[in-house]
Amino acid sequence: MKQEDKMWETSNLSLSAEEQKELAKRIICFLSQYRYLSESYIIEFFTEDLWHKLPISWQSVLQHLTYPQIAELLLDAGHGHRRYPHVWPLSLLAFRASAHSLAFPRSSRRSPSCTDGPAKPKEFQENLNQSSLLAHAFRKHVKPKKQHEIHELGMLVKELCEWTECNRVVDVGSGQGHLTRFLSFGLGLSVTAIEADPALVAMATKFDEQLLCALDKERRKKQKCSSDPPSSESCPRHVTGWVDPKASWESFMQQLGTGHAVGEGPFSPHNKRLRCPEAAVREGDVWENLVLTGLHACGDLSPTLLRHFVKCPHVRAITSVACCYMKLTTKEQPFPPGVLGLSPPNPEPCDFGYPMSAHVRGLAGHQLPYKAREAACHAMEDYVERLREESPLLRTHCYRAALEVFITDSRPDLRRAGIQTVKKAHLLTFNEYARLGLARVGLPPSLPLDEDRLEAMLAQQGRVVVVFSLALLLAPVVETLVLLDRIIYLQENGVRSQLIPLFDPNFSPRNFVLVARKIPE
Repeated sequence: MKQEDKMWETSNLSLSAEEQKELAKRIICFLSQYRYLSESYIIEFFTEDLWHKLPISWQSVLQHLTYPQIAELLLDAGHGHRRYPHVWPLSLLAFRASAHSLAFPRSSRRSPSCTDGPAKPKEFQENLNQSSLLAHAFRKHVKPKKQHEIHELGMLVKELCEWTECNRVVDVGSGQGHLTRFLSFGLGLSVTAIEADPALVAMATKFDEQLLCALDKERRKKQKCSSDPPSSESCPRHVTGWVDPKASWESFMQQLGTGHAVGEGPFSPHNKRLRCPEAAVREGDVWENLVLTGLHACGDLSPTLLRHFVKCPHVRAITSVACCYMKLTTKEQPFPPGVLGLSPPNPEPCDFGYPMSAHVRGLAGHQLPYKAREAACHAMEDYVERLREESPLLRTHCYRAALEVFITDSRPDLRRAGIQTVKKAHLLTFNEYARLGLARVGLPPSLPLDEDRLEAMLAQQGRVVVVFSLALLLAPVVETLVLLDRIIYLQENGVRSQLIPLFDPNFSPRNFVLVARKIPE
């Protein structure tokens, strides 16, 4: 088997171009039938009477389910032998089966997930907080989830560099530089990292210095002699800059070459021993054979990198791990909440984060409202485990939905007011929770609450969980459509791509990586 084939072998997705387009059409048709679920806000369970929007036949069989039964009968795609307490209507069975079959499989072949409960990847069996696949120096300041991700993605990027004979990697949205350091110091790649937040860039530079010192100490301990600074090829370069989704690839390349680099190199100017000025890219340099990567590139950043990959002749390959689908721009919502509004007054249809492909853009009903995209970021595996354990955390949805009733009764203009997460809300009584929540929206914490009405609402906690679970079942389908749109976009531009569930989904909910490379002519 060829080395390249081994990488594509790790994917669960192997569809032809026509099958991809047909799947997109089927998903859009399916989601169109259940918009009342995918676009519903669980906090409006009582104010919008979401329970009675369900078919009556569904209500009768779902209202008495226990939490473990919800997990087993609705959300668990792999459970083979189900025991139903009641006969389910065919429409509900079809809904569940369609939702599971239309979504891309999330199980990772590199790190098979456990269907009997949450299980960290094998690399954490000896120590729950330290990956056995990463050296100690690369685990410092890095949480277990991120350790898993940077190792898996780093090894994949390394393979892509070898197959494409690329000599540079650009890590976009690099944050504190955890992936950058592993790619550079751990795998010996030439890396430029670009990050919009100067504070994160400064932190990344500080961590670089600490890591290099740690590696020097390890080398001296092993060799029992003083070590020279590492070669310039293994030193990362950090650039502070925001990647404008509306800018051209030429502007992006210029930004990499002439952007503000920390200390004119990878390290701060006060530490001359650690500086590697040879690694800096000077104005006028020609970059060739690039690999772009982005670990959980937020919102429009992922589509932007894919467009640069397609259009820029210097970029040979890309790995894209997306997140924050609710921050994608669309024609219907060009300025989603939390997104800097710098779009042109009359953007072209292809300028938006979704849809990217002409095929999906031409399908009737392809629109994905904010709520549907926001739900696609939820962690299915985590919620299934809460149901199986009958976790007290499950009561928080009912608390917030009940509080919405009292908020809107007092101030209708505060509908869907954001009160943020109330810490340990599941350990509070509702009255304690309400006092904290009301104060956050500017209402008197002592707002009188109708106790009889409150008791009736809290008694429906099971129904609230059922409706949330039904909507959650659609989340992977929405994510599949967003990712499928990107695959089709690449196909339309003559680029072969593959979607790999690289991370363990029990550990890393956004576990898909879109991999593409250009075939030399």
